[in-house]
Amino acid sequence: MKIKTIKIKNFRSYKDEVEIEFGDLTAFVGKNDIGKSTVLEALDIFFNDSKGVIKLDKDDVNKQALADGDTETVISVCFEELPTSIVIDNTNQTTLQNEYLLNSNNQLEIIKKYSNGSKEKVFVKANHPTSNNCKDLLQKKNTDLQKIIKDNSITCSNQTINAVMRNAIWQHFISDLQLGEIEIDVTKGDTKSIWDKLKTYLPLYSLFQSDRKNSDGDNEIQDPLKEAVKQILNDTALKAKFDEIAIEVKTKLQDVASRTLAKIQEMNPEIASSLNPVIPSNDSLKWTDVFKNVSIAGDENIPINKRGSGVKRLILLNFFRAEAERRKLSENIPSIVYAIEEPETSQHTDHQKKLIKAFLDLSNSPNTQVIITTHSATLVKELEFQHLRLVKSDSSTKTIEKILPNRLPYPSLNEVNFLAFSEITEEYHNELYGYIELEAEMTNYKGGKPTMLYNRLRKDGVTIVVENVVLTDYIRHQIHHPENTNNTRYTFQQLKDSVDLMRSFIQTLTP
Repeated sequence: MKIKTIKIKNFRSYKDEVEIEFGDLTAFVGKNDIGKSTVLEALDIFFNDSKGVIKLDKDDVNKQALADGDTETVISVCFEELPTSIVIDNTNQTTLQNEYLLNSNNQLEIIKKYSNGSKEKVFVKANHPTSNNCKDLLQKKNTDLQKIIKDNSITCSNQTINAVMRNAIWQHFISDLQLGEIEIDVTKGDTKSIWDKLKTYLPLYSLFQSDRKNSDGDNEIQDPLKEAVKQILNDTALKAKFDEIAIEVKTKLQDVASRTLAKIQEMNPEIASSLNPVIPSNDSLKWTDVFKNVSIAGDENIPINKRGSGVKRLILLNFFRAEAERRKLSENIPSIVYAIEEPETSQHTDHQKKLIKAFLDLSNSPNTQVIITTHSATLVKELEFQHLRLVKSDSSTKTIEKILPNRLPYPSLNEVNFLAFSEITEEYHNELYGYIELEAEMTNYKGGKPTMLYNRLRKDGVTIVVENVVLTDYIRHQIHHPENTNNTRYTFQQLKDSVDLMRSFIQTLTP
């Protein structure tokens, strides 16, 4: 399964329902404290039931909604690339389609509702039979289904299997199913077993937070392998083997001790009677100490906790990835979602480019999705429009938009960086200028704007001609002719003013 969309309502800064579409790699961009990380944390709560990184509590209810008396947080996820068959009744194979458990878009839509930060109620939103003869079949017991079959003389190949009986009933009344989208509660009564089975098909969701500890005292920084040892030694089968070893060693130690005491008894019975062998119990043995010298170190044997913050975070990030993959395999989970906040943290620009390439490659792997948040314009420029989601907010509403090339008048990742991070660059200035030129609107743009003196060099490189130019041309000339040092260099504020002027003008050209 893969995440297609998520809907969030009444969770932290998201009061009204917002719907977000996901791809194999999805990158959330936007200003600080705009709600990018909230999306990743909502997914962690949804998938890991507050047993993952994030714990839901009553303070997560949107404050404005709370003031209005609305205490219910809703997080729902739609899935695509669904399993071809599922088991929801004991070991009997069926399909989501046959059980009418898909919504009108043929997606599995799971809704979780939390009242004032409490335990969730789970619903499946499905285009489901609602006629009196066919509704609520998923909630009915074997005997109830048999009675319906008998009362309506329905042909059924096997009345011991609920899935077969439900299908027979629905097929019998196929012309009067009265399909409609309803929310099926799968956390009460007999439907709880349906949810217990369904959730085994969901992806593993693993969140790497931006404020994850990165200090010398962090156990994972001291050495990821030491953390790995703890997890490996916690394996039930290994514990049994260690117990066998401990028992064997204990037996042999007791034999040695008994023979030693017997010899002392021969020489001095009084001393022998005062002595007893002390052998630690199995539970008190610290097997991790046996492997306390495991490590990852550099060519010069410099330990991880003494390396630079960028290297430490890079190792932590990949330890997180390796552990998530190990869990996926050991727990036989069919797919995985890596959610990573601000992967650019403490990374050099060149390393940021390598990281995003690695994430793109990872997202192309089967049954894998990658979700990131970023404040890095460098990362954004390595992505495609299809990967980006822009988080925006005004005084009353919050939106998360897909950014499509034909949606903006100037399809540009520089535009995305301006909207997301207020990044103002010479490259963006050139792009806006070029767009106005392409539209043959430069004369109209310049009309009525104040001018300033610009000392232009002729081609001989000596003769200076003084011209009156608008601010935008003053900046453009300096960008394209850095060899001309006969003018006062423009300021960042002037660059910003010129960008704002061009953006405002271009918006008047947009139909």
